[in-house]
Amino acid sequence: MLILGIETSCDDTAVAVLQIISGKLKVKSSVISSQVKLHAKYGGVFPSLAAREHEKNLPKVLKLSLKEAETKIEDIDLIAVTRGPGLEPSLWRGINFANDLAKKFKKPILGVNHLEGHIYSNWLSLTELDYKLFPALCLIVSGGHTELVLMKSHGKYKIIGETLDDAVGEAFDKVARMLGLGYPGGPLVALRADKFRSKSVKVEIKFPRPMIHSKDFNFSFSGLKTAVLYKTREFTKLSPKITDQICYEFQEAAIDVLISKTIKAAGKYKVKSVMLSGGVSANKLLREKLSESVKSLESSPATVIPEMAYTTDNAAMIALAGYFNWEEIKIGFPSWKPTKPNASLNF
Repeated sequence: MLILGIETSCDDTAVAVLQIISGKLKVKSSVISSQVKLHAKYGGVFPSLAAREHEKNLPKVLKLSLKEAETKIEDIDLIAVTRGPGLEPSLWRGINFANDLAKKFKKPILGVNHLEGHIYSNWLSLTELDYKLFPALCLIVSGGHTELVLMKSHGKYKIIGETLDDAVGEAFDKVARMLGLGYPGGPLVALRADKFRSKSVKVEIKFPRPMIHSKDFNFSFSGLKTAVLYKTREFTKLSPKITDQICYEFQEAAIDVLISKTIKAAGKYKVKSVMLSGGVSANKLLREKLSESVKSLESSPATVIPEMAYTTDNAAMIALAGYFNWEEIKIGFPSWKPTKPNASLNF
C-alpha cells in the first residue's frame, strides 16, 4: 500500500510517500519546504504569509516527493492530509490541494489529527508495525501543545495531562524573544544553554519548577516565563554570560518538570513504552534525560524517540497516522467526499 501524506498545519509545506507491505514500513520520500527565514522578521509565524507560501510550494513539493519515491500519483492508494489542529489558513491550503488530487485521480482521502501524526512519528524509526508497545505514554511537546497522552492501542487515546497555559515550545520562543536571540527560539536557547553547561560554571540564577509537585499530570509554564522576565529586568544590560546562564536555568527548569510528570505517569499506568514527539522533542537534553529517567522505572518500559528528521512537522507521520485510521475504518471514504479543517481539533 502506498500512502501520500500532506502536511500544512503551520509554516512547513510537507509531502511524503509511505509504503506498507505485510506490516513492514518504508518511507519512500519525505520532502519539506520550510518558511522559517520568511517568518523570522515577525518573531513568529504570520498566518496569511504562511498560507500563500503553502499554495505556491505544494505543487513543487508534491512533484519532488513523487520523484524521490520513484512513483506516480496514479499508484497512490490513499491520501492522508492534516485537518487540524493548526492555523486555519494553512490547513485550508493543504486540504484543498489534497481534495483536488483525490477528486481528479479518484483516490480515497482521510483527514488526520496533527497530534496523532506526531505520536506516530515514533513508529517511523521502526521497520515493522507490530511492536508490542502498548499501553504507551507519549509526551507531546511543541510550540502549540504540551500533553501527556496514554495510548492503549492504535487510535485509542486519553489525555492524562496538559498545559494549563503556555505550551513549552511557546515558552522557549518567548524567552528567546526576551533575550533578543531571534526565532525560532527553542534551538537558540538550547545552544546558549549548552554553551554555559560546557564551562562547568556555578549556577547563580535559579528559576521555579511550576507544578512539579502537584498530584496531577498537568503543566504550567507561564510562571516560569514570568520569572525569566523579572530576572532580565534586574540587569541594565544582558551580557552574553548572563544570557547563557538564563538560557541554561530556564531549560533545566522546563525539562525537569516535563521529565518528572512523564515518569510519574509512566509508573502509575505501568506502560510498556514511553514516547516523545513534537518539535521540542529535538531538544538534546530532553531526549537524553528522558531516556535515562525511564531506566529508573521498575516496569522497564521501552523508550521510543523519533529520529531527528521526524521531530518537526512532516508528512510521513501524517501518512502513517492515515494508514492506521484507514485500517480502523476499513471501507474508508469515497474519493469524492472532501475533508474539512478543524483548527482546534484535539483527541
